[in-house]
Amino acid sequence: MRKWECTVCGYVHEGDEPPDECPVCSADKSMFVEITGDDAAKEQMATAAQSSVKPTSLTRLYRKVPELINKYHLHPIAVHAPNGIVPMAVVFLLITAVFGFPLFETAALYSLVFVLINMPLVLFTGYEMWQQRYQGALTTLFKIKLAASTVTLISLLTLIIWRMVVPDIVTTPSSGRWLYLAVALLLVMAVGTAGHMGGKLVFGNRKN
Repeated sequence: MRKWECTVCGYVHEGDEPPDECPVCSADKSMFVEITGDDAAKEQMATAAQSSVKPTSLTRLYRKVPELINKYHLHPIAVHAPNGIVPMAVVFLLITAVFGFPLFETAALYSLVFVLINMPLVLFTGYEMWQQRYQGALTTLFKIKLAASTVTLISLLTLIIWRMVVPDIVTTPSSGRWLYLAVALLLVMAVGTAGHMGGKLVFGNRKN
């Protein structure tokens, strides 16, 4: 049985032809290469050639960071902060708007600030994983994930800056309050979309 490997995510397909679309990362058929016995030998030769060159301390550090990010799954760990805290913060904002509990609004503000502080780690580890594990491929899945991450960051900054400029934006009834809450809901959808795309990369299109 012939084997085909996706050059984007490493998925291996067995069959006479590669699939029209990778079930893991949605890369098209052209991104698959056939795995042959010669490939393993070439890989061993390339590894031996790399090991013969003595790397500098800076080079070792540069190689180590992406390796640690992938080995210990630092990106999935980092994204748990926005994935879990953002929905909670938005619920707190809605509680404040409906029931008038200002303490919930304060808790929401601190939660959003914490997520913002965490965002550089999320973006950096995500970028490194995208480059190292998926070769920076711009398939539809990655485009959606990048767009959702951009909307997340912009919405987050908008909410925090807006709250600093207008401290009573949520506690005082106004048309601006509902626009503020709409941006907050947009933030939840963006975070959820980015998380869903990440889940597709990990689990593919599994039915069970």
